[in-house]
Amino acid sequence: MAGPGLFFEDLSVGQIADMTRTVGEADIAAFAAVSGDDNPVHLDAAFAATTPFKERIAHGMLSASYISALIGTRLPGPGAIYISQTLAFKRPVKIGDAVTTRVEITALNDEKARATFQCTCLVNGKPVLEGEAVVMAPRRPA
Repeated sequence: MAGPGLFFEDLSVGQIADMTRTVGEADIAAFAAVSGDDNPVHLDAAFAATTPFKERIAHGMLSASYISALIGTRLPGPGAIYISQTLAFKRPVKIGDAVTTRVEITALNDEKARATFQCTCLVNGKPVLEGEAVVMAPRRPA
C-alpha cells in the first residue's frame, strides 16, 4: 500500500502533475459495468453511428476519473480528499485516444488546508475536458 502523498505544507501555486492513458475497449466496457452507465453511444457501434459523433465515444466521466486518479496518486497524492470538482466537456474521446490529464495548483487556502486545481484532459493537444477541483490535503504532523 502506498504511503502518504504530499502534505499541504509541501504544496505551492504552480505545481503540476500529469499522466497519459490510452482509452481502450476494455476501459469503456469496465467503466460501463462499474458505473451502470450503459448508454449505447458508448457500447453499441450501430447506435453510435446514428449520433453526431458517428462512432462510439468514451464516457465523459471516464476522462474525469483520470483527474481523480492524478490527484489521489500524485498531486497531492494518498491522503488527499476531494471537496469539489467542476467539469466542462469540450470534445468526445474515442477508443484508442491517448488522454493526457494535467492538474495545476492555482490557489492555496492555509486556514482550511485546501488546494484549488485547474484540471484539463487533452487529446492531440486539444482540450476534451476542463474544470476546477478543490482538494483537502493532510497537514504535516507536528
